[in-house]
Parts: sequence; structure tokens; C-alpha cells
Amino acid sequence: MNVLIFSATTGGGHMRAANALKEYIMEKEPDSVIKIEDTIEYASPFLNKAVTGGYVYMATKTPGMYGTFYKTIDKESPMNKTFEMAVNQYSKKFSPLIEDVKPDIIVTTHPIGTEMASAIKSRGYANVPIVSILTDFASHQTYVSEGVDAYIVSSTEMIGQMMARGVDGSTIFPYGIPVKQNFFKPINREEAFETEGLNPDIPVILIMAGSFGVTDILKIYHKIVKSPCDFQIIVITGKNEKLYETFVKYLSKLTLNNTLFEFDLQKPAGLKTSLKLSRHKKPFKPTKLLYYTNEVEKYMHMSDMIITKPGGLTVSESIAVGLPMGIFKAIPGQEEQNADYLIRNGMAVKIAKNKQCTETVTELMSNPDKLSAMRDSIQKCSCGNSSERIYSLMKDLIKKYSK
Repeated sequence: MNVLIFSATTGGGHMRAANALKEYIMEKEPDSVIKIEDTIEYASPFLNKAVTGGYVYMATKTPGMYGTFYKTIDKESPMNKTFEMAVNQYSKKFSPLIEDVKPDIIVTTHPIGTEMASAIKSRGYANVPIVSILTDFASHQTYVSEGVDAYIVSSTEMIGQMMARGVDGSTIFPYGIPVKQNFFKPINREEAFETEGLNPDIPVILIMAGSFGVTDILKIYHKIVKSPCDFQIIVITGKNEKLYETFVKYLSKLTLNNTLFEFDLQKPAGLKTSLKLSRHKKPFKPTKLLYYTNEVEKYMHMSDMIITKPGGLTVSESIAVGLPMGIFKAIPGQEEQNADYLIRNGMAVKIAKNKQCTETVTELMSNPDKLSAMRDSIQKCSCGNSSERIYSLMKDLIKKYSK
């Protein structure tokens, strides 16, 4: 099977979905040729820098503006027409890539990739099926393009949303967003807790900070540790060096019975920290601090709850593990829509930065039945192993086109 996957680096989720699907296909067909292409970078490195940088700036500095932009392009507008014309022009550059890969099928995990695949197909560069994977939990007009044979959506709710946009219902498949197979595999909990130096008899809250911000995460941590409930915390800062160093400094000052609190310091190579240690008695919980890790699934399996921003991939990974979610600071647009879906279906609660944060966490961690009910809701809404179902669909589409 020769597969060309169009993705993008505007946020990490699109590429993670692409790599998860590639990993699954290679397990099933090791002789496959699978090429993941950063669509915007291939079209124009300058454009990619502008688009990626613009997304990060608006999402972090002017989220309201980003929300307005997101709504504007979610309907027919002069901006959409200009975008389609630009993509059509750039599609000419993809002819050598198509000739090199000779794809049997094109899969997209980003709306620009979907539009590009559609333009390539309309130009006759590749008469192959196109599968568009929507990497959030609400539909958006930018994902809808001519020539798409299958839309992979994250929930049955999205079928109606897509049909309202004029998409043929027979081309919509609620298979979910692809995540790596390790998220579906149980771990040896006793061994994992021993390796990580944590107590298997005490609940764990996982905080996934993501790539944006420092202040909000620290405020949430400050509120969480004030809870009277007994639990441990794992903080994963990702590649956010400023956030990691801030946590290092803060945790290094904590004391218990006049003894410096010990925590797990996994310092990334090349990151310098200058710590001025002083003794402060502050509320705290046993905390394991991690920088970037390739074992997110292990820490999710170890946890009883995750506090995170509602990005489509992190949410999908949490659902695969059956992990109740606390959602904070959703960016207007797709993250707000993701949060609404999760809260509406009983899979998540909203986490504020103020004292309500302490109350929310205390209510959950002191109420095992409520956490259990959230896990039941996740189980009901789970699409199962998305990659497995998408792979099967891809084979059917390739067979259909070969006739």
C-alpha cells in the first residue's frame, strides 16, 4: 500500500494523528510506502512560517481574534475563495511528489491538506481516493472539499453537522481520531509506580501543560495542592522550557517538616536552571515533574484524572485510556467546541484558575462514584481503535478504485 498523508504543524495534533495511522499501517503491512508531508511547508516555507507563527500568536496573545477568524472561515466568504484559489495555484508544485510516491490513496489530517488533495485530484495528478480525518470534535467548513471519498469524524454527533454542510452521509464515518496503539494497551501498574517512585495506593492527577503559557498552569497547580484530598501529581510541561524551569524553582522551595521536599527532576539536556533555594511551608502534593516524554500513554494509564487543554489529540488519547478530564482555558474556536462536547457528554469538567478549581478537584477526588460515572461516559462515547477501522476503510476504497 502506497499512502501519501497530508498534514501540517499548526499545533501538534495533526502530525500526531498522521504518525499514529502510519504506525498502525506499518504494523499490518511492513512493506508499505507511507509518506507524511507537511503540506504548507512543501507548498511554501515562507507561507508555513507565516501560518504557523500566526496561529501561535493569535492563540496565545489574541485568542478572541482567533475565535473571530475561526468563525469567519467556517462559512462561505471572500476569504475562503481567496484561500481556495491560492491552494489551487500551489497544487502545481505537488506533481513531483505524486510522481515520486505514486500513492494508492491520499489521507489528510489538516484542512489545508484536504483542500490541497482535492486540487491535486481535480487537476488529474492523482486519480485516487481521498480520506479526510477531522482532528477535533466539531465540524468546520474548511474540511469540506470536492473529491473527498470519506470523512473520518470523532463522534456520531458530527454526522449531522457534516450533512448540514452538504456532505453525503454515506461518506461520513464516526471512527475517531487515530492515536498510537500503546494508548489501548494496559500497563503493569505495580511495575510502573515502582519505576516512577510513586505510591500505587494514592490517586494520581496528571497535568498536561501543552506548549502554551506558564502563569495559568502554575495558578491551577497552586489551587490543586490546597485540596484536602490525598493524591499525587504528575506534571508534563512538554517542550515549554520556561514552564519547566518555573516548576523546578517552585518545587525546590517546598518543605515538609523542615526538610526539603524531594521531587523527580528530569532536566532536558542544555536547559540551564539557577535555583535559589529557600524554605517555605506551602500546601503541596507529592509531585513528579517531567519535561518532554515519549511515554505519555504510561502516565495516562497511571492516572485517575487529567487536567489539560482540550486539543483534539490529547482528548482522543485520554478517551482511548478512559481517563476523566478537567479542561482549562480552551481557545475560542475548535478547543471551545471540543470542551463543550466533552462536558455535555459527561467526560470532562471545567477547571477554573480561581478557588473554584480547588473545589472542583476536591469534589472529584473525594467522590469515586463521580469519577467512575465519567469513565462510563467515556466508554459510551469512545469510537474504539480508530486506526484499525480507518485502515480497513482505506483498503476498501483502494479496491473500489482499482476496479
